[in-house]
Amino acid sequence: MDIQAFKENLGISELPAALEKLILFQEEQSDFECYSQGFGILIDDKSGIKSWSEEEAFLARLYPFAQANGSGSVYAFWNDGSAKEPEDLPIVVFGDEGGVHVVANNVLVLMQMLSFDSEISVDFDEAYFYKDEDDYEESEDHQTYKNWLKKEFNLDPVEDPDTLIQKAQENYQEYFEQWFKQYCAD
Repeated sequence: MDIQAFKENLGISELPAALEKLILFQEEQSDFECYSQGFGILIDDKSGIKSWSEEEAFLARLYPFAQANGSGSVYAFWNDGSAKEPEDLPIVVFGDEGGVHVVANNVLVLMQMLSFDSEISVDFDEAYFYKDEDDYEESEDHQTYKNWLKKEFNLDPVEDPDTLIQKAQENYQEYFEQWFKQYCAD
């Protein structure tokens, strides 16, 4: 994936450094959906989130960057308007079934959540991770990803990514919902 094309597609001049490293990891050491179930960095033209609103002010503050699960949910950075650096922007998931939720305080937290190696489930009321240990089959490059995450960022795998979702929602969900409702009335 061409990082410059990725930046141009998002309409930003600088990617979070952690995301740039993750793109290179996906390109050089693994592949789309091979290091965490259902996940893959992609160039997204915002067509998926346009189903919520096509207003320019809405689209200008959201930067979709990855497939969240195999059924079409998408992760996006949300520029909350507080002049944060790109690496500090909260992450929102737009569910293929319609739910929209803040799921991570920033991209590094999301990357740590990926170490759980399970697709995120997104419904109208919540976003959560579930892994049926009886049916679980580790992603092909998952161990490589966990080793890389530890080496690059000194992050350990998480046993319960839902606690990280809860922290992000405590920090941002109410504010996000207020912002979101001005574009996407129920």
